[in-house]
Amino acid sequence: MDVFLQTLVAGILKGGLYALIGIGMTLIMGVMGIINLAHGQLMMVAMYVTYVFFHYMGFDPYFTLLISMPSLFMLGIFIQKFLLNPLIRVESILPENQVLMTVGIGMVLTEIIRFIFTSNYLSVQTWYSTAAVFVGGVSFSVALCIAFLFACVLTVSLFWFLLKTDLGRSIRAVAQDPEAAQLMGIDADRIKVITMGLGSALVAAAGNLLLPVYYLFPDIGGPFTRKAFVITILGGLGSTVGAIFGGVTLGLAEAFGATYIGMDYEDMIGLIMFILVLLFIPGGFKRWTKV
Repeated sequence: MDVFLQTLVAGILKGGLYALIGIGMTLIMGVMGIINLAHGQLMMVAMYVTYVFFHYMGFDPYFTLLISMPSLFMLGIFIQKFLLNPLIRVESILPENQVLMTVGIGMVLTEIIRFIFTSNYLSVQTWYSTAAVFVGGVSFSVALCIAFLFACVLTVSLFWFLLKTDLGRSIRAVAQDPEAAQLMGIDADRIKVITMGLGSALVAAAGNLLLPVYYLFPDIGGPFTRKAFVITILGGLGSTVGAIFGGVTLGLAEAFGATYIGMDYEDMIGLIMFILVLLFIPGGFKRWTKV
């Protein structure tokens, strides 16, 4: 029973971080209508920002949230404004040229980081990286618990922003019907730029929170882009609530798969879930959450 409870706790804590990663991608998907395949690479850049400030200045990774999130927000704005928005106005035989551009951006970011830091594995070791609190026979990783709380606060803050502010309502309006939103006087291009910045800042936060318990190398972005894509499909395209359930579901599936089948099958289980959802629940959890 302790093994089951331990796996459940690990899956939920990991799922909370996955949800934060997935919300960023699904927010961009909902407003822009494209999958950002550089999502994981943006997270990787934020992790390196955190590593640099920790290693050279001694900043705690959680304090570095105040640096990495604004930095990635600005990078996301730059990417949307100068690299993606111009493609909307260009006639092309490939309607998916924005998606292809995100693939290129991901490759460029990876190679720039590899040029600067090489391909060596790096890590951030803090006092809480390996600390744990025991309740009965179940251990709670201090780092993952703190990360889970941060993820909850950021998610609640995002929902408050989307529901209670004029800018948040404008983002929701563009996501629901871009043409009607423009007729109501909303600048859809500006909203897309801001949304790309928000999505990048959210995935930057996830990278920050993950770094104390994870290793870092230039190619780490690819696997996390894949996880974010799976979460977005699980939750239902464009559904922020669905992304939360998708993230927790993926975290639980990986945790139980690693415990009861084998660590080597952790990623494979996530991809099998992805295929099963496409086959049997094509709308993802959005079918039940409705938002």
